[in-house]
Amino acid sequence: MADNSSSNAYWAANIRIITICLVIWAVVSYGFGILLRPLLSVIPVGGTDLGFWFAQQGSILVFIALIFYYAWYMNRIDREYGVDEQ
Repeated sequence: MADNSSSNAYWAANIRIITICLVIWAVVSYGFGILLRPLLSVIPVGGTDLGFWFAQQGSILVFIALIFYYAWYMNRIDREYGVDEQ
């Protein structure tokens, strides 16, 4: 019974971090790049405005950062629940 509880807690932690990462990525790519672009257009970044930067490069860079964060965090959770690869 304890094993099933541990397994459920592990998957709950996994789903929680996936949801958080997807929400961050959606806010950055869709929110900043499309919905909030007019508000961000007054902030200059590298010869263009911040809204355009998020639409073209910012969302990609945030996605890459989220991939590394997810891998680091999942390794930590794997060790915590004893399901790591080592």
